[in-house]
Amino acid sequence: MDSSTAAHSWYLGRNLEGFLVYLQRSEEHKIFQNFLDKILPDEFARIGEGKSDLNFLSIGSGGGEMDVHMIAILQSKLKQGTNISVDVAEPSESLIDNFKALVAKSPNLQKIQFSWNTLSSEKYEEKLKNSKETKKFDFIHMIQVLNHVTDCLETIKFFHSLLAERGKLLIIHGAVNNGFHILWKTFQQELCKKSISEYFSARDVKCHLEKLGLKYEEHIINNTLDITECFIEEDKTGEVLLDFLTDLDHFHQSLTADLRANILNVLRNKCSTEKNGRILFDSSVSAFLVYA
Repeated sequence: MDSSTAAHSWYLGRNLEGFLVYLQRSEEHKIFQNFLDKILPDEFARIGEGKSDLNFLSIGSGGGEMDVHMIAILQSKLKQGTNISVDVAEPSESLIDNFKALVAKSPNLQKIQFSWNTLSSEKYEEKLKNSKETKKFDFIHMIQVLNHVTDCLETIKFFHSLLAERGKLLIIHGAVNNGFHILWKTFQQELCKKSISEYFSARDVKCHLEKLGLKYEEHIINNTLDITECFIEEDKTGEVLLDFLTDLDHFHQSLTADLRANILNVLRNKCSTEKNGRILFDSSVSAFLVYA
């Protein structure tokens, strides 16, 4: 399967269902928003100083919740009357529709010009390269995108090249030795078959940034996902989470009994901790703030 197909399939059907359960059970958006509230106000003030127009690019926006939050921070730091344009690239039509619904009910977003692209990051990159005009962006974010591209280094290089003066690229990616890293590296041959052909951790992203000679800051965002139901036989929530964590359509039907047991053992004993009788999977991430 090529990367563009993989990207389109990642948040469809059962994967989308798993993603939504993941967001609910991990409180990822809340954790990310708390981090962004600390780091983005000063950054946006510096980026927007003296500018009458500001371009914002969202790669892999999901349902738009994080974008709406970031745009609100941005607006609070810009002088009144600053024009903001937002370009969105997200391969899931369902998630794009969710983003549009958020915009429709947010009064502060009504004067912002949105450009909607139901495309993977690579298809959007191709579209920009084929365009006669080269648009520069003051802020670009890529949240959990880089495991769904063919060439991580070239993807970073391209989108970094789109930054305007004083612009910033925010990359949020799975932390080194978090639960996903351990699970997917341990069972790479068995799991890297559908949406992800090879798992990259924040260590790989860091190596690419340094190879490209880019200046960056790294911040660790600690988070957990409650996966207790994954170990309860025939629990529907557990089944959906197992499918999401392993990128399988039906975890129990897709694997042999021995392989299932091995994966569950690693999930419980190497990827997670236990607290108050609950099993908490480590879903921590690294946030890289990359300078223009």
